[in-house]
Amino acid sequence: GKIDCIVVYKIDRLTRSLADFSEIIKILDEYNVSFVAVTQSFNTANSMGRLMLNVLLSFAQYERELTGERIRDKFDASCKKGMWMGGYIPIGYDLKDRRLIINEDEAKIIRILFKTFIETTSVTDTFRELNNLGFKTKTWISNSGKIHKGQRFNKASVRRILTNELYIGKINHKGNIYDGLHKAIIDDETWKKTQDLLTNKTPKIQTPNSRISQAPLLKG
Repeated sequence: GKIDCIVVYKIDRLTRSLADFSEIIKILDEYNVSFVAVTQSFNTANSMGRLMLNVLLSFAQYERELTGERIRDKFDASCKKGMWMGGYIPIGYDLKDRRLIINEDEAKIIRILFKTFIETTSVTDTFRELNNLGFKTKTWISNSGKIHKGQRFNKASVRRILTNELYIGKINHKGNIYDGLHKAIIDDETWKKTQDLLTNKTPKIQTPNSRISQAPLLKG
């Protein structure tokens, strides 16, 4: 009972979804509240106003969906051209003029990571070795200027790097692999060995080294 009318600048400032707005209108009707847009001449208090409202909302929803389709199409086209389309800058690269450039200091870490994994065939042993060598993940600065310092490596971060096609100069978009505009850090032979180990690896069978007669069933 405290509100008589909802006023907005334009109707699409409230919502661009016809379904969402119909729910809002139900609530407004329940409490006998009208809806007015300052720059658009209609009022939900009468039938003509409701008709105009639905027409304007339909166009607003269409515009939103069309814009979304255009953005997705542009994104897809850019990925097919091999362009990196943003997100967190991966360790091993820096961003310059919207293109990925190899950071040689970080690239050494990536090469050691792949080499260690091929030698040990263990993600756990790999991240432990990287931490023993004093390596950290990438330090990056957010758009707000906040510095996010590199952290110690763990299983997830190592596996993410081992399965990232970016390091062989490729772009992965929706499961499709395209040639990237950036240079590769890892050669194809190293990549293939790594993927074979990750996909065909069988769990190690732990042998008991104590008085226990059998190793724990789920170990490894």
